[in-house]
Amino acid sequence: MDDQDLHGIWDALLSRQAARVVAMYNSLSSRDKEGVLAHLIRMSTESGWHLEQRASAIAALVAIQEKTQ
Repeated sequence: MDDQDLHGIWDALLSRQAARVVAMYNSLSSRDKEGVLAHLIRMSTESGWHLEQRASAIAALVAIQEKTQ
């Protein structure tokens, strides 16, 4: 996966558009899903992230949780 692919993945995951977040998340491998969730949790809980990044990470986590249960 190159940087452009990663940029597109994170652009979708942090878009705050639930359908887009879930579609991208569902397209990932199990291993990548684990990594994405771990990173989103860090973004939403650790200091050092911009407020907007934190809000986008939280929105992504909520969308993923609601749509994958």
